[in-house]
Amino acid sequence: METERDAVELVEGDVVRQFARAAVLAALLGAVGPVPIPIPLSTVSVTLQVLFVFLAGLVLGPVWGTVSMVLYLTAGAIGLPVFSGWAAGIGTLFGHTGGYLWSYPFAAALIGFVVHRGTDFRDPADVPLPIVIGALVMATILIYGMGTGYAAWLLDLEPWEAIAGYALPFVPFEVLKMAAAIAIVQSGRLEPIRS
Repeated sequence: METERDAVELVEGDVVRQFARAAVLAALLGAVGPVPIPIPLSTVSVTLQVLFVFLAGLVLGPVWGTVSMVLYLTAGAIGLPVFSGWAAGIGTLFGHTGGYLWSYPFAAALIGFVVHRGTDFRDPADVPLPIVIGALVMATILIYGMGTGYAAWLLDLEPWEAIAGYALPFVPFEVLKMAAAIAIVQSGRLEPIRS
């Protein structure tokens, strides 16, 4: 029996490169996301997870940024310790911080759509700074809206309790992450792939 060699279509090189970049960004998020950074004089700690959500939307665009975040969530769901505090498993996605995690693909997509004007890819370094800042602020509101809303529902908290415990302590650090994401993109070190 003879095998027909031309029956399989190869995946385009751009798709392979974009998937590889999405996987690398998900792996980087998985490497730094679990490491808590303590806030002085507080019981709260922060991670760099949201910085990588920002970079996913900015550098990979709405489609591949979302793919990257889904890869990250999938890795954690199947048991790799990639969530904050080295947590893993499907239970973490439904725990009190699960709303934040579920928001990551949506936030990356939102940033990508705003910065890249849909699915057409633009170099984020060439996008006017107010548009980039606006996209990052909208994504932050989305992340904290889903995160605090889910925590309030799950833990039966009043809205002000959820905001005070799950959002306000982190706002200054989100501003720093926005500045870092903008600086990284403006530096030109992360060359975008155009489809």
